[in-house]
Amino acid sequence: MVMENYLNQNFHAVKSKHSSDEVLQKWRSLCHVVKNPKRRFRFTANLTKRNEAAAMRRTNQEKLRIAVLVSKAAFQFIQGKKKDDYNIVAGAHSGDYQAPDDVKDAGFDICADEAASLVEAHDLKKLKFHGGVESLAEKLKTSTTNGLSIDNEGLACRQKVFGINKFAESPQRSFWVFVWEALHDMTLMILAMCAFVSLVVGIATEGWPKGAHDGLGIVASILLVVFVTATSDYRQSLQFRDLDKEKKKISIQVTRSGYRQKLSIYELLVGDIVHLSIGDQVPADGLFLSGFAVSIDESSLTGESEPVMVSAENPWLMSGTKVQDGSCKMLVTTVGMRTQWGKLMATLSEGGDDETPLQVKLNGVATVIGKIGLFFAVVTFAVLVQKLLARKILDGTQWSWSGDDALELLEYFAIAVTIVVVAVPEGLPLAVTLSLAFAMKKMMNDKALVRHLAACETMGSATTICSDKTGTLTTNKMIVVKSCICLNIKDVTKGNSDIPDKALKILLQSIFTNTGGEVVNNKEGKREILGTPTEAAILKFGLSLGGDFQTECASSTVLRVEPFNSSKKRMGVVLKLPDGSVRAHCKGASEIILAACDKVINADGQVVDLKEGSLNHLKSTIDQFAGEALRTLCLAYIDLDKSVSADTPIPPSGYTCIGIVGIKDPVRPGVKESVALCRSAGITVRMVTGDNINTAKAIAKECGILRDDGIAIEGPDFREKSLEELDDLVPHIQVMARSSPLDKHRLVKHLRTTFGEVVAVTGDGTNDAPALHEADIGLAMGIAGTEVAKESADVIILDDNFSTIVTVAKWGRSVYINIQKFVQFQLTVNIVALMVNFTSACWTGSTPLTAVQLLWVNMIMDTLGALALATEPPNDALMKRTPVGRHGNFISNVMWRNIFGQSLYQFIVIGLLQTKGKSFYDLHGHNSDLILNTLIFNSFVFCQLFNEVIIIEFLGTFASTSPLTMTQWYYSILTGFLSMPIAVILKMIPV
Repeated sequence: MVMENYLNQNFHAVKSKHSSDEVLQKWRSLCHVVKNPKRRFRFTANLTKRNEAAAMRRTNQEKLRIAVLVSKAAFQFIQGKKKDDYNIVAGAHSGDYQAPDDVKDAGFDICADEAASLVEAHDLKKLKFHGGVESLAEKLKTSTTNGLSIDNEGLACRQKVFGINKFAESPQRSFWVFVWEALHDMTLMILAMCAFVSLVVGIATEGWPKGAHDGLGIVASILLVVFVTATSDYRQSLQFRDLDKEKKKISIQVTRSGYRQKLSIYELLVGDIVHLSIGDQVPADGLFLSGFAVSIDESSLTGESEPVMVSAENPWLMSGTKVQDGSCKMLVTTVGMRTQWGKLMATLSEGGDDETPLQVKLNGVATVIGKIGLFFAVVTFAVLVQKLLARKILDGTQWSWSGDDALELLEYFAIAVTIVVVAVPEGLPLAVTLSLAFAMKKMMNDKALVRHLAACETMGSATTICSDKTGTLTTNKMIVVKSCICLNIKDVTKGNSDIPDKALKILLQSIFTNTGGEVVNNKEGKREILGTPTEAAILKFGLSLGGDFQTECASSTVLRVEPFNSSKKRMGVVLKLPDGSVRAHCKGASEIILAACDKVINADGQVVDLKEGSLNHLKSTIDQFAGEALRTLCLAYIDLDKSVSADTPIPPSGYTCIGIVGIKDPVRPGVKESVALCRSAGITVRMVTGDNINTAKAIAKECGILRDDGIAIEGPDFREKSLEELDDLVPHIQVMARSSPLDKHRLVKHLRTTFGEVVAVTGDGTNDAPALHEADIGLAMGIAGTEVAKESADVIILDDNFSTIVTVAKWGRSVYINIQKFVQFQLTVNIVALMVNFTSACWTGSTPLTAVQLLWVNMIMDTLGALALATEPPNDALMKRTPVGRHGNFISNVMWRNIFGQSLYQFIVIGLLQTKGKSFYDLHGHNSDLILNTLIFNSFVFCQLFNEVIIIEFLGTFASTSPLTMTQWYYSILTGFLSMPIAVILKMIPV
C-alpha cells in the first residue's frame, strides 16, 4: 500500500531503543499538519532540552574530573612527605574547624556542609584533620561496627541536621495546565473565533436567544472537548508519575543497631553503615570502611571510563556511581541534594524518554491523513462558497449580502475547519501512550515493571526469548543435597558423617571464609543467613556439619579477596592463619576448579596426588550430579608462601580438591506450560546459563525447552565457531551452557542482525549489561538482579519468574492489537466523515454533518474511542497468533479491507439516507431537512448511545438535531447493528 511504503520510508528509522538524534529529528520535521504541538509531542523526547542537559553534564563532569585529579596529585604529594612532618601539619590544623552551635546542641561534632566537602573535594588532608574515618564516625555519632542506634526522635534530629536522601523533583502539573495545553489546539482557536463572530452576527440579526444558538453550540462543544481531553491527559500523567516512583525504588543492605537489614535508599541517613557488593549503585556520598578489590565505575559522574580502585588510601565513594567489582562497607557522610549526584541532577532538565516506534508511525499516519483532510477541507469550503455564489447570481443578489449570508459563509468556514479537526487524527499517537500507560500499570500488578515505554510494544513482536536458568526457570531456593567430600559420595539429606577431622576443618574453613554471604543474628536473636541463594545453601551445609561462622572467620585474617564473577566462574580468598602460614581457598564451576587441581584429599583425610582414577571418579561424579539437574560447585585450597601480600594474585593452578557439592534448585511451577505457550505463539525459548551443560540439559528438558531437534552447546565451543558456522548453528541452539556474558551478547547480536529476530534477553549480573543493552528487550531480575543490570534493562521482572516474561509478551501483543483496533476505527470514521461532507457539498451545496456534530464525533474518536479500544486487557487467544516480528506492516491488508469495507457500507447508507431518506421516513414540512440530517448523524455515531441520547433529545437546538420517533430510532439502531454482519462478511474476503 502507498501509505505503508510512505511510512516505511520516512517514519521507520526510529527503533525501540538507541535511535540517534538525527533520526528522531527527521520524523519531527515531516509532521507539517499539527493542530496542537504541546499535546501531540508531549510524550516525545525534547531534543533541545536533552542536548542542553548533555552539555551541562559534560561541564559538570569535567569540573569533577579535575577535582579528582587534583585530589590524586595532592594524595601523592602527601604520601611523599615524611610521616612526622605530616603529623605536625595535621596536628596544627586539626583545631581549625569548629562545628556550629546548633549542630553541637543536636549532639554532633561536624556539620552537613563540612562532611559533604570531604567527599566533594576528595580532600584527604581534611579527612586527616578530622582524625580519619573512625574519628569522623564518632563525630557523626555512629559506630563503624554496629551502625546507627537511634529512636524516632534521634532520627528526626539527624534528618534535620544532615537532610534526607531524596532528590528534588519537578512538581506535579495541575489539571488546569492540561486544560491550558488542550486550548492550544489551533483549529479549536479558529472555531472559537467563528463562534464569537457567529454570536455577534446572530444576536444582531435574530436577537437573543435565537441568534446565539449556533455560536453557543460551538462554544459548548469546544469546552467539552477541552475538558474531556484534559481529564484523559491528566490521568495519564498521574499513571506515569506512579510508575516513575516504582522505577526509583532501590533497596540497600545497612547495619543499624548491630543488625543487618534491608532499607530503601530513601531511608538512608548520614552515619549509616552500608554494605556494597558487585553491581550495586552507591546510594549516597561516603567513605570506604573495609572491603576487598573494590572497583567503582564513576563514568556517570566524571565521564571517565576507567574504573577507580577504592581502598583505605583512596576512600571516596560518590552517589550514583556503581560497584564494578568487589565488596565493601561504607560510612554515609552526605545524602540527598548535597551529594555529587544530587547537585548534578539539580542542574539538569529532563529531556524525556525516546518516543516509541508505534508513536512515530502513528504520527506519520496522522500527518498523511491530516494533509488529505486539509485538502478536502479547502475543496469543500471552495465548493460550498461556489454553490452560494452561483445561487446568488441566479437570484440576481450577488451584490447584496445580508447577515444570513454572512452567517452561512461563517458556517461553511466552520465546517471546513471542523473537517480538519476530525481529519487530523491527533489522538492516534496519544492512543499509543494511553494504551502503553494502561498496560504498564496493569503489568505492575502482574509483577513486571516497565522502565521504557517502547519495551511494552516491542515485547509484543518478540520472536525469541533468551532466558537465564537460575532463579528464572528455577525457584532460586537452593539446598545442598549431595556431596563428594574426600572422594566419598553422600546424600546430604540423610546426614553427613565419616568426614575425617582434618578434612572437615579445611572444608569448614573453605565454606565460611570463601563466601560472599554471612551468618548473623537478627533482631529476634535467631540465626539468619545473608547472601545469594547459592552462598546461603553452602553456608547452611557448613552449619549442618557443625561449623560456626563467627568462630571460623575470627580465627584467620583475610589478606585478599577475589569476588565471583560470571567471566572467571570462580571466587577466591587468601588467609593468614594463626600459625603465620598463608592459605588460599577457591570455589566455582566444578570442571574449571577441578582442572586447576593436582592433588585431592582422600578418604583418610590425607592429601595425595590427583591420579587418573581419582580424577575420572570426580568427573563422573560431576556428570552424575548434573544429570540429576543439580548445580555443582568444587571447593579447593592451596598453601602459599608466607611472603605473599595482599597485592599477590590468587594462583590459577596447583590446588588440592576438597570436594564437590550438588545443589538442588527445582524448576518453578508453571514454567513448562509457559514454554509450551510461547511455542504455540511462535516464540522460541533458549536457555543461556553459566551452569554445567549436563545440568542445563536436564533442566531444559524438564522445562520443555530442549527438544529432539535442538542443540545444546557450551560457551567455549560457541565462541570458537566462525560466522559461516554460526549461520547454520544458531537457529538450532536451544541451550548454551558455561556461557560468558560475551557469549550471550554474541548470540543476541547474531539473532538480531543475521536472522532479523526480535530478541528478549534476561539478565541479573553486572556483566549481563552488554547483552541487555544489545537486545530489543532487556529483562532484568528484580530479586536476584543487580542495580547495574536493572539500569540497562527495559523491563524488570519483579518476581524473577519466567511465567511473568510470558505475561509481558501477552501484554505487548495486547497493546499492539488494541492500537490496531483504534487505528482501524479512527481511519474508518475519518474516511466516512470526509467523503460524506465532501460529496454532499459537491452534490447539494450543503453538508449533513455540522461543525458541532463533527466536534462531538472528534471527541468520541480521540478520547472515548481511545479509552474503549486502547485499554482492552489481553486474552489467551493472543498467544495463538504468530508474532509480528521485525518487519510486519502495522496497518495490515486485513485492516485496510475492514476499513474500506465498513467505510463503503456507511457511505452507502448515508448516501441512501440523503437521497431516499425523506421518502423512506415520509418526512415533510419545514423541518424535514433537520430531521433527515439528525438521522444521518444518528446512524453515523449510533454506537455511542449514551452520548447521542444526550445530544439528540436534550441539546437539539445547539447541535442542530431534532428528536426522533420510535420508528426512526428503530431504523437507526438497525443501521448501526448491520455493521456487525458486514464485519463478518468482510472477514470472508481473502487477503
